[in-house]
Amino acid sequence: MSIAGGVHNALHAGDSVGCEAVQIFTKSSRQWAAKPLSDEDVRTFRDTQKASGVHTVVAHDSYLLNLGAPDRELRQKSVAAFVDEMERCEALDIPCLIAHPGAHTGAGERAGLRTIARSLDAIHRRCKGFKVRVALEITAGQGSNLGYRFEHIRNIIDSAGESDRLRVCFDTQHAFAAGYDIRTREGYERTFTEFDEIIGIKLLAAFHLNDSKKELDCRVDRHEIIGKGHLDVEPFRLLMNDKRFFGLPMCLETPKGKDLKEDRETLELLRSFRTH
Repeated sequence: MSIAGGVHNALHAGDSVGCEAVQIFTKSSRQWAAKPLSDEDVRTFRDTQKASGVHTVVAHDSYLLNLGAPDRELRQKSVAAFVDEMERCEALDIPCLIAHPGAHTGAGERAGLRTIARSLDAIHRRCKGFKVRVALEITAGQGSNLGYRFEHIRNIIDSAGESDRLRVCFDTQHAFAAGYDIRTREGYERTFTEFDEIIGIKLLAAFHLNDSKKELDCRVDRHEIIGKGHLDVEPFRLLMNDKRFFGLPMCLETPKGKDLKEDRETLELLRSFRTH
């Protein structure tokens, strides 16, 4: 949900369509710098959440950041901006900051994964004692983006110095674009069995529920409204009734207009799948 006019406005928007969980940017996703949150900003956000039906808020980091950048200046700039976002999450009592791991931009996957782990170490050193956790997101693998294989996420977690502070976000469109076919029960079960064996179901902190504009294994990050893309509805029906994931925030990142009609309709569709 948009934070235009103040971070609390995302909660009003979410509440208006019946969201129980909302994802926000803690500042503009298109700018490196942003005005610090004031005490009033924080107080208004917390008061608005208490008065709303939004039980859980998660944040997403800016798309400008690249924790895997081989360029030292860009990497340091990314780490500093990420720390700022961690501080904002901590102030707002947001438990989870979801992040695309990063891109190697030509340095190679092994070097890129190592750089991401070192960047996370630098972030954790500067955020000692924070409650907020970084959730590494499964990616589509577009360009040189890392995180499109479960093994990538495992490698980063194993390489990071404070791995207990890391969690994972599963994006349905990204996983499908990366080659994980969850369209049938068999494929769904196979994918999450593999996820559990390599990463561990217990590390899942959030889901992004998105259909895909592109076909399986396309390595292209293009979201579609649920039921109108190549994934269709079956994987979402399975997710809605998978007891392993009850209680985890599941957020839409699908196309919508200003009146949020698409979100209302999609939420109604998802809730209609529930049998428990």
